Amino acid sequence: PQDRARYDLSSHKVAIHAAAPCPVEVKRQMIEWWGPILYEYYAGTEASGSTFITSEDWLEHPGSVGRAALGVLHICDEDGEELPIGETGLVYFEREAPTFEYHNDPAKTASARHPKYANWNALGDVGYLDEDGYLYLTDRKAFMIISGGVNIYPQAIEDALITHPKVADVAVFGIPDPEMGEAVKAVIEPAPGQTPSDDLAAELMTYARERIAHYMAPRSIDFIEEMPRLPTGKLYKRVLRDAYWQDRKI
Repeated sequence: PQDRARYDLSSHKVAIHAAAPCPVEVKRQMIEWWGPILYEYYAGTEASGSTFITSEDWLEHPGSVGRAALGVLHICDEDGEELPIGETGLVYFEREAPTFEYHNDPAKTASARHPKYANWNALGDVGYLDEDGYLYLTDRKAFMIISGGVNIYPQAIEDALITHPKVADVAVFGIPDPEMGEAVKAVIEPAPGQTPSDDLAAELMTYARERIAHYMAPRSIDFIEEMPRLPTGKLYKRVLRDAYWQDRKI
């Protein structure tokens, strides 16, 4: 509250965010501070579809990226079969006709299409719909961890760890594990003034276990001075993950 009082937000009328997930508790605090001026959308450069949500709707559906604003949403399993409300699967947008092709990459274009309906396109995200048609994104399909036969979505773990005051940024992914296939690894960028240590790693692992299921909690934590990011500002998680898989064929 003392830090907030230092800023005059009387001219701040609208804020829009997209492109990366925002933890529920962080967004709730942003709306509490700024007021209901925060708007979120989910879309891709492929223009296959989009969703939109206001602050008021988000407070009634926390964690959602909204309802379809362009296209019709479908959630499907690995075989392309549509899933019931509340079940997690690959997110597709249905349009009147296919909206894009990846340049000189017919294989990638085909992989984004639904196996039965060429006008249903996926951006590679996993999520589910609620009874009111609001979409909740779980994670990128490519980042899903399979540990001991159980699917683990890193976003929920990242959302828990990022709320710790000693964490500036976090990335979670799977690394090779001879027993479980993959183990959950967290890479942490410490907050300013924090020094990486075994004690800090143990503190953060305990913090995670108190907030998420134990099987999802990181088995180990590494620290990094600064997270790699794309020119757009998006976290380049694959660079981090690949360093642990470089001796394995993925």
